[in-house]
Amino acid sequence: MQKPNSIPVNPRFSSGPTVKRPGWSVHNLDTANLGRSHRAKQPKARIKKLIDDSKTLLGMPEDYLLGIVPGSDTGAFELAMWSMLGARGIDVLSWESFGQGWYSDISKQLKLEDVRHISADYGQLPDLGQVDSVNRDVIFTWNGTTSGVRVPDADWISENRKGLTFCDATSAVFAMPIDWHKLDVITWSWQKVLGGEAAHGMLALSPRAVSRLESYQPSWPLPKIFRLTKNGALMRDIFEGATINTPSMLAVEDQLDALNWAEEIGGLAALISRSAANLDCLSDWVSKTDWIEFLSEAPGTRSSTSICLKIVDPDFVATTDDQQAGLIKQLVTLLENEGVALDIGGHRDAPPGLRIWGGGTVETTNLAALLPWLEWAYQCLKPEILALAQSEVQSALS
Repeated sequence: MQKPNSIPVNPRFSSGPTVKRPGWSVHNLDTANLGRSHRAKQPKARIKKLIDDSKTLLGMPEDYLLGIVPGSDTGAFELAMWSMLGARGIDVLSWESFGQGWYSDISKQLKLEDVRHISADYGQLPDLGQVDSVNRDVIFTWNGTTSGVRVPDADWISENRKGLTFCDATSAVFAMPIDWHKLDVITWSWQKVLGGEAAHGMLALSPRAVSRLESYQPSWPLPKIFRLTKNGALMRDIFEGATINTPSMLAVEDQLDALNWAEEIGGLAALISRSAANLDCLSDWVSKTDWIEFLSEAPGTRSSTSICLKIVDPDFVATTDDQQAGLIKQLVTLLENEGVALDIGGHRDAPPGLRIWGGGTVETTNLAALLPWLEWAYQCLKPEILALAQSEVQSALS
């Protein structure tokens, strides 16, 4: 098969950090506050603007609080769990590595006992009907970044809940409709859907979550970077531009630039539409290609951001897991060497496959230009796949 004639203008399809917005340049960033204290009036105002602009763009309820915390999405979610869990029983959902990680931390690090683990394999969604969102706290990811499986909606969460819902929404916020009123603790990071820089986490709290913080004291000690209350009251300045530790003002300006771009193109609706168009582009190609399929088995649960694909060619499936991982690595390296796709290998914990980012900062034209190259790269590997498959058959027969 001949090499395709055209290549993507931007070959960055990483699932985090994700690609910058179209037209991004470091020269567009306001550098007036670099080298200044983040607690000074003007830098603090820029941090507050980032918080306010994020709330406005997302349509977050007015009485929800939003703040910047250390440690990216992981830090934000760990902070929430360590500060608020233990007041009642917990249902933890997992269907990929991040949900599994939250379950492990709750059961092995916090050592909480009244915990139900509701899980599913990669490519599937757990039975949401098993969740007791009325009486128990609920832990879940909105979008499984390493499996490409998302919850279709929040209809399964009760309006009359007594517990709190904790949602890791890092690869869903800014790309998928979020039912904020069904969520009490929501976290994400800048380097996901809007292509920001790393290390900063966003933490949103409903009034119910604030009430938990001010009425419940966990039995374990909390490190300084996890503390949101003082003398039983919420430290509200964290949600007004003060931060627990020092943020990068350059990263703040970079995120403000992304938020401004999002507003200019039409706001949240435009971001969601752009991501949906990217999923449609890949869906159309997958439907016409016999050797590849979505890892997500149900169309209604397929992510439009972390789009995970598996190779279903019988010859490829006939090889061992280690051989499949090696073949995927060769395919990814081949495309990277050609300068047409960077960082599209599946997550290390997921089954061998591809993971292509489809968030709103990705141009659909770039995805369309990538698809012939995926076909070309696979055909280049086909002879080796056949040889390995035949070897496995012969070994089984002997």
